[in-house]
Amino acid sequence: MTDLTPMKRQFRKIKEENPDSLLFFRLGDFYEMFEEDAITASKILNLTLTTRDRNKPPEEQTPMCGVPYHAARAYIGQLLERGYKVAICDQLDQKPRKNSPLMRREVVRILSPGTVTDGEFLDARSSNYIGSVYLADGAGAAAFCDVSTGEFCAAAFSGEHSEEHIINELGRFSPREIVVSEGAAESRRLGQFMDMRLRCLKVADDGRFELDPCEQKVKAQFGVENAEEPFGGSVPAVLAGGALLTYISETQKCDMANIRSVDLFEGGKYMELDYATQRNLELTKCLSSGERRGSLLSVLDMTKSPMGARTLRAWVERPLLSVVAIKRRLAAVTELRQNSVMRGELRRCLANLGDMQRLMSRVVNKTAGGRDLLTLCECGSELPRIVKLLTDCSSPLLREIFEMDSLEDVTWYIERAVCDKPPVSIREGGILREGYSEEVDRLRKIRDNGAQMVAELEARERERTGIKKLKVGYNKVFGYYIDIPNSAKAGELPPEYIRRQTTSTAERYYTAELKELETEIASASERICELEYDYFCELRDRVAEQVDRVQEAADHVGVLDALCSLAEVSLRQNYCCPEVDLSGEIHIADGRHPVVEYVQSDSLFVPNDTHMNTGDDRVAIITGPNMAGKSTYMRQTALICIMAQIGSYVPAKSATLGIVDRVFTRIGASDDLAGGQSTFMVEMTEVAEILRNATRHSLIILDEVGRGTSTYDGVAIARAVLEYCADPKTLGAKTLFSTHYHELTVLEDSMPGVRNYYITAKKKGEGLIFLRRVVRGSAEDSYGIEVAQLAGVPQRVVKRARTCLDELVKNGGSAPAPVRMSARAADYDGQLSLGDTASDEVLARLKTASVETMSPIEAMNLLYELKRKLEG
Repeated sequence: MTDLTPMKRQFRKIKEENPDSLLFFRLGDFYEMFEEDAITASKILNLTLTTRDRNKPPEEQTPMCGVPYHAARAYIGQLLERGYKVAICDQLDQKPRKNSPLMRREVVRILSPGTVTDGEFLDARSSNYIGSVYLADGAGAAAFCDVSTGEFCAAAFSGEHSEEHIINELGRFSPREIVVSEGAAESRRLGQFMDMRLRCLKVADDGRFELDPCEQKVKAQFGVENAEEPFGGSVPAVLAGGALLTYISETQKCDMANIRSVDLFEGGKYMELDYATQRNLELTKCLSSGERRGSLLSVLDMTKSPMGARTLRAWVERPLLSVVAIKRRLAAVTELRQNSVMRGELRRCLANLGDMQRLMSRVVNKTAGGRDLLTLCECGSELPRIVKLLTDCSSPLLREIFEMDSLEDVTWYIERAVCDKPPVSIREGGILREGYSEEVDRLRKIRDNGAQMVAELEARERERTGIKKLKVGYNKVFGYYIDIPNSAKAGELPPEYIRRQTTSTAERYYTAELKELETEIASASERICELEYDYFCELRDRVAEQVDRVQEAADHVGVLDALCSLAEVSLRQNYCCPEVDLSGEIHIADGRHPVVEYVQSDSLFVPNDTHMNTGDDRVAIITGPNMAGKSTYMRQTALICIMAQIGSYVPAKSATLGIVDRVFTRIGASDDLAGGQSTFMVEMTEVAEILRNATRHSLIILDEVGRGTSTYDGVAIARAVLEYCADPKTLGAKTLFSTHYHELTVLEDSMPGVRNYYITAKKKGEGLIFLRRVVRGSAEDSYGIEVAQLAGVPQRVVKRARTCLDELVKNGGSAPAPVRMSARAADYDGQLSLGDTASDEVLARLKTASVETMSPIEAMNLLYELKRKLEG
């Protein structure tokens, strides 16, 4: 580095300290990027790549690109969105220091996808998590933090299925960045999930998971003597939590006082939802689009504040297991639902609130500006109104919110200090209200009325000396001076007059008062900026000391907003209050799918009953045509149970619901090509996880298990899974099982607890009308060909399929007697006779084909395949 310029040496040194970040290096009014950083950033940000070394050979030139300082945030946002870390290296001096050609520069902040706190880079209605995963010797733990709000969660697991539980938590939190221990990094399964499902930025171990530093970090952060205390005594959780706190402090480079406590996910507190269930039930995002619209959350979320939106989302993702906690929420929702005037006023107040949690995090992190504090002040002014509206509430949860701190003192000293329209930058002045500081007011007067103050001094000196032609003048060489013409001079001048210059016509003097006024006028603007900045930082620190109070009030506001939202939705959608207990039974009268009903508001949704228990009605085998609504019916049952356990009213005429400890789903067909798994392998993996983790208190949704393989294998697997779920000796869980394998319906007669149901449909001519009603019994037909016709399969194919089906039925269905098809071209008139000669290969293929379980496209592909073989 000896041949480098001082500035390049400075850049290289700072870059070596931040090798995994794109370094934004401040040079004057620009942030510059050099070398590999410049090449990377120029492609993403569409910037021109240039160099200052044009006189050197190309291989010796240093690539560079830059963005204006004032516009940098937009560019940084693009990089964060693409998963990059950005290190902000600022100039800390206004001019070079003595004996140095360089400004002092340091990395003042590292922005990464999981640790960013600036509102413009975040979705106000969703949390922004960074995670940490520890895995070693059969034990595992995960910790998650939303740095922008201070939320910190952790969970610990042991045993051979630790990986599985960690993946479920990763799916629930969907972190944008993960600190990964060495053991977790070696896990192929975890790695595939993070790369293919989450697509998040992974941060290497780098010694962050060492026990002693982790313990010290946890003790310091949470103010405890025993590091295991906040984590329920789990050492793996201490390691995950400590490593995460260490990484956050590396990026934020400041106090993290907003991270105050750990929400430990212990058994018995929240329902664990595996990743497949979260996706299949579309709790927070639509499966087909990946968007929020079309999810359960999109139906329930009528919140008015960012805190409420994030709180409700957390409730949807973490249903409760405590009957007492559920009933507390339901009681609050009921009271808000019944008092429409109060609810309306509360929602108007909530709509005026800014993001108190994220504002407070910026205050603590010393990145908040005047506008942030003013918004926080406006939030505080609404809290007393909210508290007053809750005065007469009786439900315990609303009474608890009524007791919240209204922060009137915090509001008062922000309001007293910050002006109504503060500037964006806190270093430019103009941020303090008039009257807050006498010194700032005096300097503002000097800055704004300098000429008037000089004129007033001039008048005083005329009166004092009696020289009417005395003037105060100014030039760039001498500054301000008192000019006394020779013709006007008479007698002695005051002793404080000091001669500055003699001209042919006058004498020029100055006084200490004039010199001081000159200095104040010249430096007033600069001094005002310095003083206002100091006063503002002092105010911000004072507000930061109230972090616990402000965050607690924000938490209460979030809960209140979520409760108001559930009350509002329950009225608009005509939901009922569920009875929740520990009976283990599910009784739903006229249940409806909340999302389908909401999206198809212009058409009538056909409701259905559900009755399940741990005795005679444990397992429901559901048959019926494709598109009849089997999956919708099963999903609605699962969603109604989840809604009840988050404390929501449910879409039904009435509902009595025993607590389910977990909900499992195996729905739909998808493959994992990148992970090397076929559709059937994915299906069997999910089924295996369900059977491994479900208990007799679980609710299992299984949709067409076994369809991804041959008919006989599929029937065998489906029956074995059904028997395992139904038998109390092996599992005995409440199970909804849809199938086109009608052979399975015989289990009703041979296994206690199994009941047959089917979705009704009515054949009209060659068409089909779906009645959508669930009734006892089993379907006689799957109407696969009719569904194919509805899907738009060519009429010629549909007609041919009917002929094939008739022949198959005539010959014994799935095991017909040996028949042959004619392969003679002269005999072919658009129809193929199953009675004519044909190859054994075609016959064997037909024997294994299951018309009932085929999708329309599968049936069409089969027919084309047989046709090619016969023409062949």
